[in-house]
Amino acid sequence: MVFAITSGKGGVGKTNIVGNLAITCQRMRKRVLIFDADLGLANIDIIFGINPKYTIEEVIKGEKELSQIIARGPEGVAIIPASSGVQELSHLTEGHKINLLNEFDLLNNMYDILLIDTGAGISSNVIYFNLAAQERIIVVTPEPTSITDAYALIKVMFMKHGTNKFIILMNMVRNEREAVSVYKHLSGVVEKFMGSISLDYAGYIPYDKHLNESVNRREPVTCCYPQSSSSQSFKKLAEYLLEQTDGRHQDGSIQFFWKRMMVGAVGV
Repeated sequence: MVFAITSGKGGVGKTNIVGNLAITCQRMRKRVLIFDADLGLANIDIIFGINPKYTIEEVIKGEKELSQIIARGPEGVAIIPASSGVQELSHLTEGHKINLLNEFDLLNNMYDILLIDTGAGISSNVIYFNLAAQERIIVVTPEPTSITDAYALIKVMFMKHGTNKFIILMNMVRNEREAVSVYKHLSGVVEKFMGSISLDYAGYIPYDKHLNESVNRREPVTCCYPQSSSSQSFKKLAEYLLEQTDGRHQDGSIQFFWKRMMVGAVGV
């Protein structure tokens, strides 16, 4: 299964969610690969406390094969690292995308779940990875700007590309009541102005001081504080996502993602 974890604005905790969700799914005996597609501001390595020797930049340049740059995070989670601050990677050419496709084809049967950590906003690269994924998880916080920018992302995906199904995950909320309230507000506005769009509520990750402490330790909260409220919420999130997708035909889903990436190279 291929999930893009995305957001309308930065600073909503998207990468932290990717890292902890990956570990939680791995514990459920799923083979997880993270694709750090936030090409201009990669930081999954910071969340995991690792220092990859190579990044996807070497693959694009033809200097390394994809298998040579895959890093390992906590509990065996595999990561395709991006390269922080390398601006040219934010504007991949068709040729580069096709080269990546050929490399990705080799990974087809090695993983059950692919988590794509996209950039924030509505740039062509963010839209590109969201279109290629099977499911899009939009991370939203209670901040008005986060809600407004999430709406903008949904609008662009729907109006320009016909995407009409999204998963909404609330983050940094005080409690479930606040999470549901913000979700209902967003879904109400979307329904009013765009009509036939499905916004599935995937639950919430509460504000948790342990999460902040884990970031400072460069260690995922699910590893250093497994009994914390946020860790328990990541478990519920993983169970929800796996339950939603268990009945679907999974064969080749990651392979189809790479194919969609190449199709997405045109006109995004």
